[in-house]
Order: sequence, then structure tokens, then C-alpha cells
Amino acid sequence: MKKGLKNFLKKGILLLVLPLIAFNVAHKFYISVTNIGYSETDDALQITTRIFIDDFKDLLQERYGFDAKLNSDNESKLTDEYIEKYLRTKFVVSINGEAKAFDFLGKEYEDDIMICYLEITNIDFPNIKTIELTNEVLMDLFDEQKNLVHFKIKGKKTSFVLIKANNKGMLNL
Repeated sequence: MKKGLKNFLKKGILLLVLPLIAFNVAHKFYISVTNIGYSETDDALQITTRIFIDDFKDLLQERYGFDAKLNSDNESKLTDEYIEKYLRTKFVVSINGEAKAFDFLGKEYEDDIMICYLEITNIDFPNIKTIELTNEVLMDLFDEQKNLVHFKIKGKKTSFVLIKANNKGMLNL
């Protein structure tokens, strides 16, 4: 075979194979979404946070050596305790500069997402000036983790993308 034809075939094969290789490299996104709103009826901040099940399962295994078997018939009865324990260390809401304790109300699953429900009661809503959220959920396991936060309070809407280097968002009311 002639040298020119050989080089042409090599380049042609490379051009055909390279895109296939590039698209087979799995790129995973690490993201959670948190919504914070005020319920006038309950006089409470109501918080939902959506986290990918497989990421949180990996976190529980890595951090606590706990195989939670999330969203399965064999899910451990201790799962909620571990979820709450973790959230208390990585998820902090401060009102007017003071950290507030939240109640972990539970969780449910929707497809490949775990939705956690949190609530902060008796918040003296008329006197709130600032609400700050520190959200480090999964950042200790995944450097690429991004935590989206949506506030919708007193008619104000704002959103933040929190990353490891900037893990706080504040709503001024």
C-alpha cells in the first residue's frame, strides 16, 4: 500500500474513532437544589432540598461506613438519623446573624432524587432582616459539587449557586 494512502487511512480512522472516545467519557454533575420559603399558616421557614440518591448513598458509606440502601425495600431504619446527623453538620440557616435549629421532618424519593424536608418554626417573621444559608452538602465528598439555593420570601425571589469556595448565600429583606 502506498505511504500516502496509508497515512490517509490512519487519519480517517482517527477522525472516526476520536469522537466516539470523547463521547464515551462519562461526565457526572454533582448538584443539589434547595428551596426556602415562608409559610404564614405555620409561621415557619419551610425548606426542601433535593439530592441525588446515589451521591448521598456514597457519602453515607464514605463518611460513616453506613450502607443505607436508600430507596430500596432493605433501607435501614437508621437512615433518617444519619441523614439528619449529616445535614446538621453541613446545612446551617441563620436569621439576623443567629444560627437557627431546624426540624428534620423526613424524606421521600422521586425517581433518582431524595427530597429532604426541613422546617424552622417560631421565627418572628416581621423582624427578619437577613436569612443566610451555609450549604456544604456533599462538598466534602465531591469537589465539583454545586448547591443551588432558591429563596422566595416576602415577595422576594433570589437564587444562588454555592460552591466549595463560596458556600454561603444571603437574602436581605
